[in-house]
Amino acid sequence: MPCVHAKRSRPLGVALVGLGYYSRDLLAPALQATKHCRLAGIVTGTPAKAAEWQRRYGIPDRNVYDYAGFDRIADNTDIDVVYVVLPNHLHKPFTLRAAAAGKHVWCEKPMAMDAAEARAMIDACRQHRVQLAIGYRMQHEPNTQAVMALAKSRPFGRLRHIRAEAGFHGFDGASRDTWRLDAARGGGAMYDMGVYALNAARYTTGAEPVAVTATSSVERPEIFRGVDETMRFRLEFPDGVTAACETSFGRNLNLLRAQCEEGWYELSPFQAYEGVRGQASDGRRFDAVIGATPAQQARQMDADALAILERRPPRVPGEEGWRDMLALDAIFASARAGGRRVEIASA
Repeated sequence: MPCVHAKRSRPLGVALVGLGYYSRDLLAPALQATKHCRLAGIVTGTPAKAAEWQRRYGIPDRNVYDYAGFDRIADNTDIDVVYVVLPNHLHKPFTLRAAAAGKHVWCEKPMAMDAAEARAMIDACRQHRVQLAIGYRMQHEPNTQAVMALAKSRPFGRLRHIRAEAGFHGFDGASRDTWRLDAARGGGAMYDMGVYALNAARYTTGAEPVAVTATSSVERPEIFRGVDETMRFRLEFPDGVTAACETSFGRNLNLLRAQCEEGWYELSPFQAYEGVRGQASDGRRFDAVIGATPAQQARQMDADALAILERRPPRVPGEEGWRDMLALDAIFASARAGGRRVEIASA
């Protein structure tokens, strides 16, 4: 691992790769509130964007890259971490390039296009001795963490069933060139929103699913051509626990509910940028943090930066994203087979 330690005099320098909505409206503002990392560089294929970001954040010319010249980042000591915020099909190539440049990697979800890509990303980062963390912001959100802890404490007895739903109604007037509508670039509801439901089912059980049945559907074929508009999938966990999950670009969905032997608990909404909250059958509430300060993204990036500085694994390492990709591969296989039960490869 590159020589980075907790007593360095400055926060880690982060370069955002891809300056779309998520970087512009969420990550860059969050990096103004972080303690252990800062916005140090940008990578974009649009010169006008680069100029705008330089004016807004004071980024020097030496820390601005285009995609073709990205590999020169290896020589830049201002930049310690590369955050890959690109369409899904570009996660693997830019993770591999960043690792080869000796930079730690933070990668947005979903980690990759499939489990094989995810494994290659993990192996590359390990080979080059850099950290790899996946941008599952919800696992850094305090109310979500309170629910995750119940998987171990079991205050309502044995877990029986989970319901996890994530989606929104959109794209009625969207341009057809958005990556979310392009299968080759990792589009579709399952990749974009379904991973929230899948990951939630896993962290709520504290276990790995062993099999899945899934069906996909399209209600607006004029918009969704070759990608899923809606995916419904049922995960089977050890000990008979099941999870009924749904994701959609055609419905507003935002619920996580766990049914146990002696009660229940839920978060609704469970994957919003702010306002995550919930309750349980015994009257307890999960509302320790409701507002947006600090933002989930700031919590996530500070935690991941501190893990690098303290030379310990991040809360959400590459292996976490890889396990989701193992399940995603099986979900897509089941949907292609008309809902046939598919066993999930073990990690």
